[in-house]
Amino acid sequence: MNWQALVDNRQRFFWVLQISGWIGYALVNYIGSKVFEMRDIYVFVIVLNAYAGCLMTVPLRYLYRRVWNAKPWILIFVVFSVSYITGTLWSVVQKYNLWEIYRHGYRPDEWFYYLHQGLDSVYIVLCWSGLYFGIKYYQLLQSERQKALKANTMAHEAQLKMLRYQLNPHFLFNTLNAISTLVLVEENKDANQMVSRLSDFLRYTLNTDPIKKVPLEQELHALKLYLEIEKVRFDERLAIDLDITEQAKQALVPSLILQPLIENSIKYAIAHMDEGGKIEIKAQVFANELLLEVGDNGPGADLDNGQLKSAGGVGIANTQDRLKTLYENNFSFVLSNNTPSGLKANIRVPFEKAEK
Repeated sequence: MNWQALVDNRQRFFWVLQISGWIGYALVNYIGSKVFEMRDIYVFVIVLNAYAGCLMTVPLRYLYRRVWNAKPWILIFVVFSVSYITGTLWSVVQKYNLWEIYRHGYRPDEWFYYLHQGLDSVYIVLCWSGLYFGIKYYQLLQSERQKALKANTMAHEAQLKMLRYQLNPHFLFNTLNAISTLVLVEENKDANQMVSRLSDFLRYTLNTDPIKKVPLEQELHALKLYLEIEKVRFDERLAIDLDITEQAKQALVPSLILQPLIENSIKYAIAHMDEGGKIEIKAQVFANELLLEVGDNGPGADLDNGQLKSAGGVGIANTQDRLKTLYENNFSFVLSNNTPSGLKANIRVPFEKAEK
């Protein structure tokens, strides 16, 4: 059992600390007895005193649990009162053990000698009470922290899923419209092919967890399915140029992170060019970072410091939001005008190699 599991199991954690603490108390007293050159039989006194202290402080745990939610002044009164009573009783037991074992049955002339110097024992019990409340508060804080982290993680996952699935409807509507057009013009073979590829692509999107990252090679396979669907729409007007290094293929990336960028290039560039156009997809690893690039040869866009001046659709905004959620500030997303024409998106994220 690891440490965190032990802390979470409060019953076992209490007994581990209780027994360990009183063993430590006994060891400290044993070392002190050696310093003051006490006889060996004093070890039995130490063991009995520690055992008595261990037993007498156990009921305090159940009492403190009953008054845990009481008003502060009531809680303080209870702690000091029961600590004084328990410490005093423990002091009587200690003196009895000392006189019975170490001093061979000695008894004082006056009964109040049993209470003499009992404040030392009261102080130890007060320390025990302080540790109990301190550890109890620590456990509660840890529990609340874990609940907050779990809630934050769930919100984080929900946000990522919302952003990922927000990308699909726009593409789906365009594809269904294209299929409808093919059916109307009786291009049944192309329509059937498009439905088949759409089915494969949607199956990939549904089987891929948007929270997890996938190898870029797997992501490229999904992009090819998407682009094959678009090629049915644009035929020879859409050209694709891939330049992916072997090392980059093994890099982990958020699923469907490039699809909205390619969709934007098709929507705002290729679709408006009578002669068609070209989309370039590049990926390489440099200085332990994965560099991704998606560019087209369309008309370009008005940019301001690497960002669009006017928001157009949800694709680019969602891509930035997903990168921000997954990588916080450890990423870069920059738009620039391509040469000689067109728009180019550059993404830089930490290089994480996929496990084989």
